[in-house]
Amino acid sequence: MIELLTEYGLFLAKVATLVFAILFVIGGIVDAAARQRGAQNSDAGDIRVRHLNEELDDLRDSVRDAVLPEAERKAARKRERKEEKARQKAAKKAGAMAADHKPRVFVLDFDGDVQASAVESLRREISAVLETADKKDEIVVRLESPGGLVHAYGLASSQLKRVRNQGIRLTVCVDKVAASGGYMMACIADRIVAAPFAIVGSVGVVAQIPNFHRLLEKNDIDVELMTAGEYKRTLTMFGENTDQDREKFQEELEDTHVLFKDFVREHRRNLDIDKIATGEHWFGIRAKDIGLVDELQTSDEYLLARCKDAEVYEVSWNIRQKLAERLGLAFETGLGRVVEHWFHRGARRWW
Repeated sequence: MIELLTEYGLFLAKVATLVFAILFVIGGIVDAAARQRGAQNSDAGDIRVRHLNEELDDLRDSVRDAVLPEAERKAARKRERKEEKARQKAAKKAGAMAADHKPRVFVLDFDGDVQASAVESLRREISAVLETADKKDEIVVRLESPGGLVHAYGLASSQLKRVRNQGIRLTVCVDKVAASGGYMMACIADRIVAAPFAIVGSVGVVAQIPNFHRLLEKNDIDVELMTAGEYKRTLTMFGENTDQDREKFQEELEDTHVLFKDFVREHRRNLDIDKIATGEHWFGIRAKDIGLVDELQTSDEYLLARCKDAEVYEVSWNIRQKLAERLGLAFETGLGRVVEHWFHRGARRWW
């Protein structure tokens, strides 16, 4: 009996190995084909739209059907049908343009990491919405970000600036955190709505870099760094850093901070920039007192209120996953990318 179970276990292991190998090969083939198609077609996903008014109505109906007596449910449905017919009749009487009078709210999500990688989706979402929205509409960005690389969040902010440039109202909702580069994005909005304990602010710049020079010197390892241009490289990870290098790097940090302050001042003219540009952060309650945000409210509260007088749509760019990624065979990791950036790019400035 034991021998039979052992042989059966070995058989199952061989089958599992064979299946895994087949899936691995298929994944590789499909991935290669996808890469080839990607070279011919830059589209790697599609836009998805959800009508939040309808979803809210469905939720309300589900709760109502569960808690109300049958007679009240029938009366409520009859009343809703009557109201809907009245709306349709009024729209038909006023003409086709009447449908345009009800404003639309387009909701986008930005969940920011250190490299602001979500900007790739954001730019596509904004491009799609700007092709449809007009000046009666509004774009709401639910923003969550603790900040990150200067150039990355500079690009993300520029994407939001496109909305303002087209004359469309922009509202940013912060439920958890919009700090540093995250606040750089938020300050562009016509209105910033934050939850009472959301973290906001941190208008400052920070940079750090490890230095292994003494360790290498102790082990008789030399690092040769060749540059053309006096300040092509200031601080380095492996060479010896001088006071002149540190002074130049600090000068660059200060200049970046000045640009950051000027950017915030341009978009939030009521702020005492010297008071808030110390690198500190504040909770939403305090942030409202000093003008960093305009209103204390969660994004849910804000959007529920807008559903009463507008058609609210959630717009998102859906990235198509490769088969290899769906099977868990992708080998590149976030940690690997961070290490690669450190060793190949050197020190970075961070919001």
